[in-house]
Amino acid sequence: MAEPKLDPTIPPGLHLVSAFLSMEPTNTLLSLSRECGGGLVTEGVQRFIWDHCISNEAGEKGYGPYLRNFVKRLISEVESRNGTVLDELYEQCGYYMSSLKDDRLVKGSARVHKCISFLFPDDELVFLGCEPPSCPKQSNLVVPLHCSLNMLEGDTGCSVWPSSLYLSEFVLSFPDIFSNKSCFEVGSGVGLVGICLSHVKASQVSDVVDSCPFWTIHSLQCVHLMQVILSDGDLSTLSNMKLNLKLNQLGAETDVLERFGEDPNTVKAEMYNKSKVKCFHLPWESATESELEEYLPDIIVGADVIYDPSCLPHLLRVLVILLKQKKAYTQTWEESCEGRLQDAEHIDVNGASEGKSLFAHDIQCVTIQNSNRTDPCQVEELHGGSSVARLMKCPVAYIASVIRNIDTFNCFLKLAEEANLVIADITEALVPLNLLPYMQSYNRSSIRLFTVKCK
Repeated sequence: MAEPKLDPTIPPGLHLVSAFLSMEPTNTLLSLSRECGGGLVTEGVQRFIWDHCISNEAGEKGYGPYLRNFVKRLISEVESRNGTVLDELYEQCGYYMSSLKDDRLVKGSARVHKCISFLFPDDELVFLGCEPPSCPKQSNLVVPLHCSLNMLEGDTGCSVWPSSLYLSEFVLSFPDIFSNKSCFEVGSGVGLVGICLSHVKASQVSDVVDSCPFWTIHSLQCVHLMQVILSDGDLSTLSNMKLNLKLNQLGAETDVLERFGEDPNTVKAEMYNKSKVKCFHLPWESATESELEEYLPDIIVGADVIYDPSCLPHLLRVLVILLKQKKAYTQTWEESCEGRLQDAEHIDVNGASEGKSLFAHDIQCVTIQNSNRTDPCQVEELHGGSSVARLMKCPVAYIASVIRNIDTFNCFLKLAEEANLVIADITEALVPLNLLPYMQSYNRSSIRLFTVKCK
């Protein structure tokens, strides 16, 4: 009986190719290879790997030591089961062994290109809480990234960390939280979360602005507020982040106000067609209120920023500055479009109709007990619950983190309480879709998602 042909656009072939492009550990690739062959790495599976992973453009651009290790392990896997190895794999292994003798390539600060593929389920709505036609089915999103194999290079910035993957899944699963919002990320690293924010139109021109019948300097100021801001305190990380934005066709922002002399309709059209992403150098310890007050974000995001007790006072100070600016932002928005917004009293500045939840369901918001912080999962339900719409009435920060050291996390909670911030654990209330099913090295269960708001 002929072996069924694998398709790289659907599982399990899609999972194997995606794992290869994201440089998953070799054990994961072998596990997925067996799955493709019904338990064995058959000749058909080997041919599929050769055609779609090794001999094509992805293989040519791949990291040599990684490819060498995978091919060696693949051959060993087949031979251990008394299978037949493709001649092409033997030849490729010989090529790697002769051309990659210098193992120094494996060490140090090697930079690689990998692609993170977010695979949207076919059997359910991609966007949770939405109903057609507002949430059409989305195609898979592939994000190319230039990053380091050393997770500690540039502090935490040049590698893809688990919390960054989780926060990216959260953004893509709940786009209504972020679309048409001004978003600010602290510690943006490789820029993955920022790229996902741009994908869900976080920096898109709001429909509220369309209510301004005359595109004047005031309405352009409204548009200027709608942007994705990525920040990091490490200059090498910032340089790498800009490269990743370019890889994903997201160039640096052009200040709208500098183009005031141009045709407003032309500027408006361009704003719709191109999301705005801006990145800048922001060491937390030297950040000033005057430096941050111009951004006025609706939402602040951060992945794995709770890691160093010495940095936490500076992080909390930055969060307080950003979270306390909503009143000024509301005044700026309303005054800049004075009298031009139709039915302004019925429209929330975040783009949602007054009294209307952003989702079809309410979530139960939970807050960590102040009296006992030894368990980050110990929570207390707020009276009456809290809808997503109510969470969005003032600036909110979404922080994804693996709690590796409970003392560090307790320090974060203590400093947050002293700064009059409210921490809520929403990990169980808003569960993102599993958009990385092929990534066996990614432990989603170890990650907690918190909101941070001013009291």
